[in-house]
Amino acid sequence: MKHNNRRELLRLLALSAGAWGLTAPIAAPSALAQAKDKPSTKPLEQLRIGYQKSAVNLVILKQQGVLEKRFPSTKVSWIEFPAGPQLLEALSVGALEFGLTGDAPPVFAQAAGKDLYYVGAEPAKPESSAILVLQDSPIKTLADLKGKKIALQKGSSAHYLLVRAVEKAGFSWSDIQPIYLTPADARAAFERKSVEAWVIWDPFYAATELALPTRALTTGVGLSGNNSFYLSSTALANQYPEVVLTLFEELSRADRFVQERRPEAIKLIANFSGLDAGVVSLFLKRRPRSPVGLLSAEAAASQQQVADAFARLALIPKHVRVADIVWRFAR
Repeated sequence: MKHNNRRELLRLLALSAGAWGLTAPIAAPSALAQAKDKPSTKPLEQLRIGYQKSAVNLVILKQQGVLEKRFPSTKVSWIEFPAGPQLLEALSVGALEFGLTGDAPPVFAQAAGKDLYYVGAEPAKPESSAILVLQDSPIKTLADLKGKKIALQKGSSAHYLLVRAVEKAGFSWSDIQPIYLTPADARAAFERKSVEAWVIWDPFYAATELALPTRALTTGVGLSGNNSFYLSSTALANQYPEVVLTLFEELSRADRFVQERRPEAIKLIANFSGLDAGVVSLFLKRRPRSPVGLLSAEAAASQQQVADAFARLALIPKHVRVADIVWRFAR
């Protein structure tokens, strides 16, 4: 991509950030300029992308084969993960170059010293995660969670939602019994009543809501933005910044497709995931427009609050400074 095209993409990404109510991308010393890895003149040989069923924009790109056309000299591979922590573990050991997770996984990864960058973000989706109980559960308020067994994926966005719910209820983390399970195992435990509540995100939330008699004790509204972040290997971002910019361009195009051609999007996602079209429709209804932009100062500050909450509870081994691994462009 020519230099002037890159500049135009940067301008469009900044505008897209403004369009969803965020400030412009962080202006700070460039991680690119400080990095040991310099932009490469060789074509990118492989691009391994980690994704989850909730990664709508990535799923659309995968189903449409868009990136294979944009990067004809690159071997593009797609690897599905049950949740963000597993995805970032793969990225940190060199098995991926790029992926999307919720807010908590990057915090745990950074605290563990993993080598990665925050490169982009989508708007908050607070209605897309919830704390679920069965319809006949005696649990009626957040305060009723005290002493209860609650299923969740450790280190996921659900983890942060539960941290905030416990804070709002006014008791301590030690007053609950977190049961750390993957989404599939958590649903099984929830159905057989081995746990009394389950903290989960879409599309698992929507699938359970339509299949079982459940109640959402709370969603993320007022508690957690349920933010989504794009993470990359430092090598990809530093050596192939143009690839990252092109990914953002195509991801935002995929979001427009979801918004403007909803029936076709539902069919593509249902075919990929095996989920019923009604489930896909429900979880897309809760999902706002989600163009991809550079991290704004506001988004980084929100993410720092996530990191600080986990540090206060000693759920991560050390305090982290989110801004230290936010990718910035050399201009």
